[in-house]
Amino acid sequence: MTGEEAADRMSWSGSKLSRIERGQVATNSDDVRDLLDLYGTADADLLRTLIALARDSRRRGWWHVYGDVMPERFDVYLGLEPEAGTLRFFEAEIVPGLLQTPDYARALMRAHPSPVSEDEIERRTELRMRRQKTVLDDRPPQIRALLDESILYRPIGGRAVMADQMRRLLDIHDEPHVTVQILPFTAGAHSGLNGSFDILEFPESDIHAPQLVHVENMTSSLYIEKTAEVAFYTAAFEHLRSAALPPEQTREVIREAERRLRSEEEGKTDGT
Repeated sequence: MTGEEAADRMSWSGSKLSRIERGQVATNSDDVRDLLDLYGTADADLLRTLIALARDSRRRGWWHVYGDVMPERFDVYLGLEPEAGTLRFFEAEIVPGLLQTPDYARALMRAHPSPVSEDEIERRTELRMRRQKTVLDDRPPQIRALLDESILYRPIGGRAVMADQMRRLLDIHDEPHVTVQILPFTAGAHSGLNGSFDILEFPESDIHAPQLVHVENMTSSLYIEKTAEVAFYTAAFEHLRSAALPPEQTREVIREAERRLRSEEEGKTDGT
């Protein structure tokens, strides 16, 4: 049975199975039990041993301590993201999680349709900041972020929070491994109108899927790895990149957004 066949029969992405086998992401006892059943394993001692190892592997992931506030579907992504050599984001509505300030992240979480306590919001924010540190501080990947211009005008958390978020984008824009571009309203119809997506590219040449696409909605995550489909998203990203403002012009647009927000906030404070 090939890895692709096994992944298909488990209804997984090939990348998930490949990284479990290579020890790059944690797994869980239920997944191991299902795999052993698929492979026809009858040795009870071996089954118990491997299930115990699976439980131990989950304890090694730094994010396991946030399991009480983290959606289970996000566990896979947190294991994949630090392994990527290049991350491409197209965001139509919000700043990508890796580039968010704590206050911006909190404001997003407070808008969640299910009631969320302030304690849980703080834990989730802490998880997001830890994720940023894990990905960006050690061996940072190349990051290509395309942001729709509407993000600059949606006052998430209010003007002061948004102004600080614009400053964060400007600061990270100066990092050599980060490129931020704004897709302006004047671009008109474009290839990202169906929604946001991420493309993760991995440096290893011997894994099943060197590239995969991640698409997230309110209740689930979809991992796309079929070559033709990944190529479709890659082409869409390149079309968006071509339609977006160049990095230098993007910097000026974001800087102007920060000035506007701070001016509006000062006017509100002065009562004018």
